[in-house]
Parts: sequence; C-alpha cells; structure tokens
Amino acid sequence: MQRVSCIDIGTVTARLAVADVEGGRVQRLAKQSTICDLGEGLSATGRICDAAKARVLACADAYLAAARSAAAPVMCCTLTSAARDAANSDELLDALAARGLKPQVIPGEVEGMLTFLGVAQDFPGKAILIADNGGGSTEFALGSMVNGAIDLSFVRSIDVGCRRITERFLSEREDGVANDEGLAAAHAFARELFAPLSGMLGESRVRAERLVACGGTVTSLVAMDAELVPYDSAFVHLHELKLEQVERLEAKLAPMTVAERAQLPGLQPKRAAVILGGAIAVAEFMKATGFDVLTVSESDLLFGLSITTAAAVAGEKSPVGWIPELSSLA
Repeated sequence: MQRVSCIDIGTVTARLAVADVEGGRVQRLAKQSTICDLGEGLSATGRICDAAKARVLACADAYLAAARSAAAPVMCCTLTSAARDAANSDELLDALAARGLKPQVIPGEVEGMLTFLGVAQDFPGKAILIADNGGGSTEFALGSMVNGAIDLSFVRSIDVGCRRITERFLSEREDGVANDEGLAAAHAFARELFAPLSGMLGESRVRAERLVACGGTVTSLVAMDAELVPYDSAFVHLHELKLEQVERLEAKLAPMTVAERAQLPGLQPKRAAVILGGAIAVAEFMKATGFDVLTVSESDLLFGLSITTAAAVAGEKSPVGWIPELSSLA
C-alpha cells in the first residue's frame, strides 16, 4: 500500500488529500478543504490579487505540515481554472515552489480525466457522464471504468463556474441580492456555453446511464436542501439531486443577501457569496445534458490525483496519460 498526498488549488477552494492507494484503488482518503477564493476579482482584473495569493500560501503551509504529520512521503500540487486564466500565475507558482512544492497548472481536459478516474471508482462497468463544477470552469467526461481502466468517449472543459458567474452577472449590488436582469444574463451565459453538450452526447458511441456531479456547489445544495448540521459526508455521497430541487434553491437564494445566505443550515458561510452562481450553473448543465436528476459524488479530482500519484511513485503507467511532478516531504 502506498501513502501519498495531494494539494489541489481551485478557483474557490484549496484542498488536501492524504490517501492510501493499493492496486489502483483508493483504500482510505482523508481530506481537508479551505475556501481561499483564489479567483477573487479575477474576472475584472485578469490577475490574482495579493490577498488571495496570501490566503492560498498560508493554506499550503498548513497542508504541508498536515501531510508530513500524516507520514506521507510525497506530494503533488495542482492548480486549475483560476491559475489557467490569471496573467500573474507565475508569482503564485514561484511562491509555492519556494516551499518545496512542484506546482502544475493542469489543462481542463486533464482535470476532467482525473475527476472521472476518481468518480468512476463507485460505478464500475457503468457508462456515466461526470460533471465537475468548480469556481471557474466545469469539466465533463463521458465513459466507463472496466477492470480499473477508464475508457472515455469525450472530455470537455467549459469556462462556466460559480465564481465566474457571480463576478460577471451577480455582483451589481454589494449585498449580493440578485436582480432579474442579472439572473437572466447568468442563465443565458451558462446555457450558451453548455449548449454543445447535447450534440456531443448525441454523437457519442456511449450512452450515459446517469449524470454524476461533484464539487462544492452540488454537495452544498444537498446539504442545504436537507438542512444538514453538521455536514454529513455519508449522507451527501451518492445522494440524488433533482433539477426541481436546484431550481427551488436558486429561487430561495436569489432575493437573499450574502449575509442571509451565510446563515442557511447546510451552507458554509464562506461559500455564501458564490452559491447562487453555482446553482445556476448546475441547473443549466442538467438541462443541456437532458438529465432531470443527478447523483452527487464526494469521490472527485482528489481521488484521481491520489491514484495517479501512487502510480508515479510505483513507476507504473499513468492511468490518464498525465504524469504528476512529485516533491519529497522527507
């Protein structure tokens, strides 16, 4: 059994996984999640702001200490949509490298493959469409996993995410209350960018048996709908979420201030500013893919990263073709 650690730095959340992997499967994974909001102000400026950079670096320091305490010998570090978009990503990458990490900004398609690898562990032999809805983008991958190997029909990364929608269309009022024009524009934006999915699914050699979604928005929507306090991973994982539930929650969130949303049972207060944008994205990709119900998964990119990192340590072929650069924690 191989113990590995992974840090993934997204547009909204930075996460740590310490996993034990054996035979290409995650046997145990402990994770931490911190809302660092790397994408704060990115849509307007095209740059990572100093405050966001400082939050991420402080989080990375804490994660490095936690991984060492857990006796993980190696770590990989990936960054996704915000780092792909920002003109000054190198500043953050250099600061992470100064801490002994080997940060990699991964393309959206690699992100989608890694997520599929993680999610498909729970659906062996089933044709599934996964949607990884993040802060800056949503990755889609259609395929199946047979005998531990993934067979993908397509992978697509689309620049629609909760932070991107919020900053472009839902930030006219400082208190976060949405107006009708902003809501309509946000829906139109997501609908237009997700529209090609229908044709891609229709032309695919594989027909998806179910839509499986991961990310902080869908897990939060389940928790909010059930008013989960405290959060219960066992309840959320593989829970079904209907389109009508997503639309009902959107309608509830839209007239509320960010401060009011932060008080809702089941929602992390730091996610209150972007949860409405996330709900809009989820509703629109459900419509675009023709599913009125999805399955929520907590097995996500971190699981795929852990499996791929363990393969690299063992000198085995990468299950997704992409090879992580590893730093020693000894």
